[in-house]
Order: sequence, then C-alpha cells, then structure tokens
Amino acid sequence: MPPRIMPLANGLLMPSVGLGTWQHRDPVVLKQVVFRALDAGYRLIDTASAYRNEAIIGEALAMAFNDKARLLKREDVWITSKLAPKQQGYKGATAAVLESLKSLQVDYIDLYLIHWPGASGREPESHEHRALREGSWKALEDLYRLKKVRAIGVSNYTRRHLEEMREYAEIGPMVNQCEFHPLAQQAELLQYCRDNDIVFTAYASLGEAALLADDSGIEQLNDICCRRPDLTRAQILLLWGLQRGAAVIPKATSAQHLQENIAVVDSRLSADEMSILDDIGKRPEKRFCWNPTTVA
Repeated sequence: MPPRIMPLANGLLMPSVGLGTWQHRDPVVLKQVVFRALDAGYRLIDTASAYRNEAIIGEALAMAFNDKARLLKREDVWITSKLAPKQQGYKGATAAVLESLKSLQVDYIDLYLIHWPGASGREPESHEHRALREGSWKALEDLYRLKKVRAIGVSNYTRRHLEEMREYAEIGPMVNQCEFHPLAQQAELLQYCRDNDIVFTAYASLGEAALLADDSGIEQLNDICCRRPDLTRAQILLLWGLQRGAAVIPKATSAQHLQENIAVVDSRLSADEMSILDDIGKRPEKRFCWNPTTVA
C-alpha cells in the first residue's frame, strides 16, 4: 500500500495525503471543507501566504480544536504554509512567518516553505533572486531554531536552485513541493530529492482538473481507468504520485471527493499499471502552473 506518512530529514513524520487549499477563499465554503476534511481523516492542511486564506483556516482549526466531539488537538494536525514571492529576503521572511502564525492562530507551523525561487518585481534573469532567497532561507533557519517552525523547505525549486543552496544552507531543505503528474514527471528532480533526503510533495496532481476529463486524449490513463473500475480517475492519478514517492495535496470541496482522495492509501496500482502511466512521460511536458526553470 502507499505510505501513510513521509519521514523528514529531522525525524518528523508528515502525512502523505493532505488537503490543498489554493483558490479557496470563501470563508463559509473553506471552513466547511476543513471540517469535512478533518472528519474524513485528513491530518495535513496546506496553505500559503499568497493564497490569502490563512486566517480563515486558522479560524476553522481553532473551532475544530475547541470542539470536544472531535477530540482533536493542535499536535494532531500538520499545517504547511509558504512564503510569498513579495516577502523574499531575511526581514520579509521573518515578518511573514510571524504574520502566518498570527493568522493561523498557532504557536508553531509544522512546515514552512519558500513558495517560489524568485522575488516579485525582478526580471527572471536578475541576480537579486539568489541574494533574496538566501536571506529568506537564513530567516527560516533561525525560526526553525526558535521552534516557530518544525520543518523548513522550498517549493518550485529546480535541481539548480537546490544545488545552489549547498553553498549557504546550514540546514538543508526537508521538502520540495512541485507540480507533478504524468504530464510533468520531473524524474531527474524527483531522484535528486530522493538522493538528498528531501521529501517530494506533488501539487496539481490532477493537472488542475484537466486530467480528469474523459476526453483528455491520454490513452494510457483511459486504459487504466477501464482496467480499474474500482478507482476514480482522480484516485488513479493520486496513487501514481504516491507510488512514485511523492506526498500529495489534492483540492476538493465535496465530502465524497474528500473521502475518495484520502482513501487512496488503502489501494494500489500494479507494477504494470504504473509502467503504463509512466509511459505518458514520453509526451512533451505540460505544466498547468508556474514554471521556475527561467528564474536565475
């Protein structure tokens, strides 16, 4: 079966399936989604400063922790948040984490990531990106030592960005969160993270829903869907990511989809089915979100 937890380099155990919250900003809807997710067994909530929903999630979690019927404590839920590009630099990152702590109504954040290797307002080739992200990392290292964050990492970092960190990081990144699905398999980056004790987390596992369409034109995926009527198309994509070694953080709103997504840990794709899906990687890569390869 796919792993239920992902051990980080510092010994912490991160859930392998979490709730993604990008584009969720409606207070009523998002709170309901968080409650449904917690009741379905989710123990990882992924957010970011740039999502502008930390305060809503903070309110929902505070209500859940105070609800005696749920029997949930703060330490039961893994919270991931991220530094926005406009917050890059030592001072900006320090202030951002403190603001996230306030918005989320917690004393610590389980995992904090640099969301993007670049900084706002600079051309992609600007040399300022490196200096600013180095400053951001130094701030996260200090906040880690102060136990304001329990683990630190990056998001959308290429192998080049990760190798650069060896020159200044006293604490290595524990997680790299990137777009990852059969049309963007990033095999070299995945292997690099594996070789360097960096947990790889997939976002956009469903191709921003584009891969869920029956007419997506991906014959290999259609083939597996026909072979496995016991699994939804989304579950097949999530299982592929998990069995390739990545944690997954799919978005969902309905109770049914939330339950289906987390239930993947009780299923498995065969080696042959995995190979068929791997074969999709022979197509030209297609990203549905940010492409960090141009950031200096």
